[in-house]
Amino acid sequence: MAAESGSSRRWIRRHQAHPGAPRLVCFPHAGGGASTYRNWAMRLSPSVEVLAVQYPGREDRYEEPPAEDMQSLADEIFAALPVAADRPLTLFGHSMGSAVAFEVALRIERMCPGGLARLCVSGRPAPHAARPSGLHLLPDAALLEDLRSLAGTSDTILDSRDFQALFLPAIRSDYRLIETHRPGPGARITAPVSAFCGTDDPHVRPEEVLSWRDVTTGGFETRVFTGGHFYLHDHLPELVAEVARHLRPKEAPASG
Repeated sequence: MAAESGSSRRWIRRHQAHPGAPRLVCFPHAGGGASTYRNWAMRLSPSVEVLAVQYPGREDRYEEPPAEDMQSLADEIFAALPVAADRPLTLFGHSMGSAVAFEVALRIERMCPGGLARLCVSGRPAPHAARPSGLHLLPDAALLEDLRSLAGTSDTILDSRDFQALFLPAIRSDYRLIETHRPGPGARITAPVSAFCGTDDPHVRPEEVLSWRDVTTGGFETRVFTGGHFYLHDHLPELVAEVARHLRPKEAPASG
């Protein structure tokens, strides 16, 4: 395997390297980091190589300022990815990660035709159909209340002054990033899209997930799981299996 560039080491975490295996690139939710997908790597190894994006402002990049805008964030992630037509990437994003993955998917198809196998999105409507929101402009109390409604973080942690001081600024920045995201008019990909959500997600209703059908000229499928915004915590084996069934090694051409 070729040595990774400095940009790749900054932005991409390979939980386990498996040269030649299909690659799945995972994009965290608002406030989340690359470690979110360590369990995915454990479940899929060694048949799939899981790469997780590490946004600035969290985990081992905590001291870096968060991304300023969606376009520059997607540009940097795309530049760090191992994009190649002979080993196309499948992308998976949850919540904010869905929008980031979509922007990266647009760049892959524009710059490396054939380099994208599939886009998998979760817990968010397509960017053009997202509900208007300005949570990033509201006081901390409103931001914390929204986090409680998502049921992804315990009340004990949310009530912690240390948590609020250390992590709330990065979460607010992520909310600003997604709430000010405006996709280009008619932005579409040709790769197929799979969309997932929970039955009781306060941020996206099952019918809103169908909006992802409009961003692809390829195939589209959707699956709804029981649960809320973080339904994937309770349905990880099923979700991973759903994504993995599309990940197949590229067959070598038959010999003469």
